Amino acid sequence: MLFPILVLGLILLFCFLLALLLNDGSAEGISQWVWSMFLETAPWAVAGVALWFIIAYFTNTRIISKATHSRPLERRENKKIYNMVENLCMTQGMPMPRINVIDDPSLNAFASGINEKTYTVTLTTGIIEKLDDDELEGVIAHELSHIRNRDVRLLIVSIVFVGIFAMVAQLALRMAARTPRSRNSKGGGGAVVILLLAALLAFLGYMFSSLMRFAISRKREYLADAGAAEMTRNPQSLASALRKISGNPAVEGLTRDDVAQLFIEHPSAAANGKKKGGGFRSLFATHPPIEKRIEVLEQF
Repeated sequence: MLFPILVLGLILLFCFLLALLLNDGSAEGISQWVWSMFLETAPWAVAGVALWFIIAYFTNTRIISKATHSRPLERRENKKIYNMVENLCMTQGMPMPRINVIDDPSLNAFASGINEKTYTVTLTTGIIEKLDDDELEGVIAHELSHIRNRDVRLLIVSIVFVGIFAMVAQLALRMAARTPRSRNSKGGGGAVVILLLAALLAFLGYMFSSLMRFAISRKREYLADAGAAEMTRNPQSLASALRKISGNPAVEGLTRDDVAQLFIEHPSAAANGKKKGGGFRSLFATHPPIEKRIEVLEQF
């Protein structure tokens, strides 16, 4: 609910700042103008955001598959993986998700999807080949916990909202750059100010929504680790798997940071290096420090 509230709050702030720029009247007059403009603007803005959200929400599976270059893993290709997933799903009474694979030597995995028809567990060929059975079972249980807890749907919602704010900021800046600003064109200058104001507020929305997204992601990683430990009764195996994953999580060719957030460990080596910092920098980390996650699992 925080994301739509943030949208409405920024629309109201935009109306208020615009009223200060365009009106020289009394505070009461400005207040009436703000609310009048808000009530006229908000329904259109909300409708636009809702339409954008629906399109992005229901096309996310295709976007993720294209961004990660994943493909379906056939049962005959690896019966062991299918058996692991089936056994874990049966113990939890949950439907079996699809299984995809990324042909990459890195060690990583993620879960995705918005409903039972699209829920998917994706593994790299590297993680399948280099982890032992107990470690691999812990990783799969971690991803199934994300699905069971509806984390994947929640994260996709947060990713879509962040993308909306980012796109609005970019569009407003581009429109401002292309708007004529001659000395004799007061309207053009006013339009540029309005567009720059919209870009600034969209950027603020992007920053706040990003912080909310990162906080959700970090918390859900801890919950999925705990869920995997409960599911397998073997937290040490997941801790061992995370230790191996931390040495080689980088998936080649993956450039979208919003998709990278879904992985069990951020697949960008550069991001991993940045993430080790604490304090203010840690607020912008998509995952909690893997050393901390291992420490918690070993004390489970």
